[in-house]
Amino acid sequence: MTDRIQEMFAGRTILCDGAMGTTLYARGVFINRCFDELNLSQPDLVRSVHEDYLQSGAELIETNTFGANSFRLLRYGFHDQVLEINRAGAKLARQAVEQLKDKQAGTAWVAGSIGPLGVHLEPLGKTGLDEARAAFADQIRGLAEGGPGIGVDLLIIETIVALNEAEQAILAAREVAPHLPVIALITVDEEANCLDGSSPELAAARLTAWGADAIGVNCSTGPATVLTALEKMATLTVLPLAAMPNAGMPRAVDGRNIYLTSPEYMASFARKFLKAGAQFIGGCCGTTPNHIRAMKSALRAVEAQKVEHKGTAREPIVTETPPAPIEQRSKIGKLVHDGAFVTMVEIVPPRGIDATKEIEGAALMARRGIHAINVPDSPRASARMSAQSLCIQIQQKTGIETILHYTCRDRNVLSIQSDLLGASSIGLKNILCLTGDPPKLGNYPDATAVFDVDAIGLVNIVNRLNHGLDIGGNPIGASTGFTIACAANPGVPDIDNEIRRFAYKVEAGAEYAITQPVFDLRILEQFLERIESFRIPVIAGIWPLTSLRNAEFMKNDLRVSVPDSILLRMQAASTPELARAEGVKIAQEMLTAARSLVQGVQVSAPFGRYGLAADVIDGALASLETPARAREESIEGAAVGNV
Repeated sequence: MTDRIQEMFAGRTILCDGAMGTTLYARGVFINRCFDELNLSQPDLVRSVHEDYLQSGAELIETNTFGANSFRLLRYGFHDQVLEINRAGAKLARQAVEQLKDKQAGTAWVAGSIGPLGVHLEPLGKTGLDEARAAFADQIRGLAEGGPGIGVDLLIIETIVALNEAEQAILAAREVAPHLPVIALITVDEEANCLDGSSPELAAARLTAWGADAIGVNCSTGPATVLTALEKMATLTVLPLAAMPNAGMPRAVDGRNIYLTSPEYMASFARKFLKAGAQFIGGCCGTTPNHIRAMKSALRAVEAQKVEHKGTAREPIVTETPPAPIEQRSKIGKLVHDGAFVTMVEIVPPRGIDATKEIEGAALMARRGIHAINVPDSPRASARMSAQSLCIQIQQKTGIETILHYTCRDRNVLSIQSDLLGASSIGLKNILCLTGDPPKLGNYPDATAVFDVDAIGLVNIVNRLNHGLDIGGNPIGASTGFTIACAANPGVPDIDNEIRRFAYKVEAGAEYAITQPVFDLRILEQFLERIESFRIPVIAGIWPLTSLRNAEFMKNDLRVSVPDSILLRMQAASTPELARAEGVKIAQEMLTAARSLVQGVQVSAPFGRYGLAADVIDGALASLETPARAREESIEGAAVGNV
């Protein structure tokens, strides 16, 4: 197909157009409008933008379809018009090109613009790769409809922030419109790396291997970083290169974001792109017909000096550093591996800076033989001491191992990686991966949530770090070596979705699971039966109830399945002391019943009553050991008598 690029453009340097959105905004279209839908509601406006770019010297114009996929259009209620919007986008650009031919006998091409879907794909998000490919395919059908001279001449997959998304777009293009050449463009940060952490060299090698016909960089922080990334990509590919940067970074002026990079500055970089071997040169956000006009003049002046890049199509070596076996990573890892019955107690961080009570509680648990302390991460979206800080203090001052609860609520993917690398470097060995409670449940309901990824994506990130790779597949040196736990809720109303998500977590790399508090043995048994084909060790959550109100809170607020029989037992307790005793008894009964089904228990310490948690474990395990010990003594006595 690369030969098709050469046939179409004959090795010429092609000047592409600039920003569509910037120009539409400048002509009075509000930023909250769906710009892609303007193909249907204001076709003359869209066509006029194409005409202005062609008159400024652009030889390749992109359709107004950057966000015309079902995911992005859903936000505006146009998700059922994917074909119509893309078909109209191709038609308007084609009309502008035909009008140019009629007026000045010029030649220009139409490229179908395909932007990112605007959602996270697996393994970091909920959208499957097959769903992404199908969405791209629907968009491409609209762009390619009608064949040569009616639909688009080629496709530009642009502003790609994650390489796995680029792969799905390229695959869709090959399935739906194999006759169309494909240009694939990544976007990079200030250090010239992809936004998923991949290096430009890795991006070049993979885009080449996946079947793109030309590759390059667009958008980003401006022409300087695009040039740096392009020069690096050139060393790893023999494909034609493309450069289409933003007009610098926008600046806030009187409440509006304004791009201040001048046409002359962009023109100077057009020359540099040409010398770096770029065949397709244009602009992205902030570039206008004036920028394209200046770039046209600059390219004419140096066309004769064009230097052809000579890269090699090879895959860079990505070195993995797999973690040690789970039994060598931590004490908990060894217990899980050996099939021992694991005991954990949950200790919630304090609301202030004094963790004396929590550390004393952990010391008590260590003396009573508990294996590990679980430390939640701001449960119920409350502002508390960081879980990581309390974990370190507990380990340093008591010697008992901790399991860090880590949520996606407050952190983007960059912060997640930074936190986890730091946690590993200071001696934390166990991670429980959680999505996290939304802020609206906590003390600050207006706080902003991040949720770049959910628990499934987080497990993938930790698993990659465990193999010495960041989320972009770049080596980080030594692996982090965490044991990876995930959560499960056997009593959730939508159990089918819970089972499906649990399977994804296991596939992503979860090595054991910790459940929400269990009060109904039948629900636990049913859950374990349904995960049998992808079973990992399961630690059952146990919660010693302290009152009827506490039981009602668990059932109604936290949506935990609490049988009516337990509510009646708590209601029958006439004093707070009797209620706590009954709660401990119920928890012991649950632990005893579940002992043969699971690989351990995590017992919560409601309201900081750590002694209650230890009493639950000691009492339940003692009741299990006593009959066994009696049987052993009976057998020994019989043996002595026979002798």
